[in-house]
Amino acid sequence: MRERLCTLAEALAERESEHTAALEQAFAVSHRLHGRVLEAVDAFHSVLAARGLAHLRIRVGEPRMDDKHIRAVQFEISRGRTIALVSVKSRGEVTLVGPFKDGKTEGPCETMPWAHASSLELTLADFLERFVEQAVTP
Repeated sequence: MRERLCTLAEALAERESEHTAALEQAFAVSHRLHGRVLEAVDAFHSVLAARGLAHLRIRVGEPRMDDKHIRAVQFEISRGRTIALVSVKSRGEVTLVGPFKDGKTEGPCETMPWAHASSLELTLADFLERFVEQAVTP
């Protein structure tokens, strides 16, 4: 069993080695988007705290390997059971998933090239706003 898995690991390493640079770039894009989301969420939290509404805080997870795609990076935005995902794929796309309730079907999804930074920023802002509105609606 050990030998078979080692042989499989060698074959996978050979296949995936050509995607290493693109995956590293996906991590870089994910970290950049993550930073922009954190800036916005920190400002959101400051306004809420000043108004005595700190209980409406949302959480932004760290970028990590995507749960579904082996050549992608994701980070999660959540409050309670409401979740949104930002998935950065090594093929040059960003997919915004949700918002959706944990345990329910993921979606809706919107995919765009990461190279279109200005439109991506606007789309991400709209996405974050939809998430917050859904996450804090009783």
